[in-house]
Amino acid sequence: MKQTPLILSIIALVASVVFGILSLTSNNGGKKASPVAVSGDSVAVAGSIVFFNIDEVMEGYDMANDLRSVVENKIQGIQNEIDRRGNKLQKDINTFQDKINKGLLLPSVAESQQKKLQQQQADYQNFVLKKQNEMAEEQQVMMNQILDAIKTYVDEYNIDRQYSMILATQGAILPAPVVVGEDVLDITSDILAGLNDEYVKSKANGEVAEEAPAEE
Repeated sequence: MKQTPLILSIIALVASVVFGILSLTSNNGGKKASPVAVSGDSVAVAGSIVFFNIDEVMEGYDMANDLRSVVENKIQGIQNEIDRRGNKLQKDINTFQDKINKGLLLPSVAESQQKKLQQQQADYQNFVLKKQNEMAEEQQVMMNQILDAIKTYVDEYNIDRQYSMILATQGAILPAPVVVGEDVLDITSDILAGLNDEYVKSKANGEVAEEAPAEE
């Protein structure tokens, strides 16, 4: 049994969830909008609608990469246990079939062992289903943690910037929902740098929670 590539599935999942990340600001009270510096020499004006590319953020966000590594290791351990049990079951079935073919079992003994193997197969299928659910839950919790961290940072980020709306876009060839936008409105680098700075500070302050070991 082979594991579906984790990172591709995670990035695909983000598309439907993260497009809604935005931060609305209160009315400026009729005051003239002031320029706000973002990445590089670009300047976006308060009240602008700006955007960031979630693919780039997910790829470069240190917390996302660290969590992915932890979850990948957990899932690999689960998959290894699934494979181990599956191989043992297949070996038992092969041994039973070989004895049947050679006539080494009495009919009553063969019937008893066959029922036992059928129960083992049912137990294995239930085990696989349970572990597949666990793997899906691990991925979902990881995604929730990453998206919550991004949303929390974007909310705080916009307190000073005072943008009217911050959109999350995705893709390189035909990004959506922002297909084309002026470079001055692309705050991807600014968001990514800020997220990583916050993550470094949280690790230094011991605020990053340790992952609980996977259950047996």
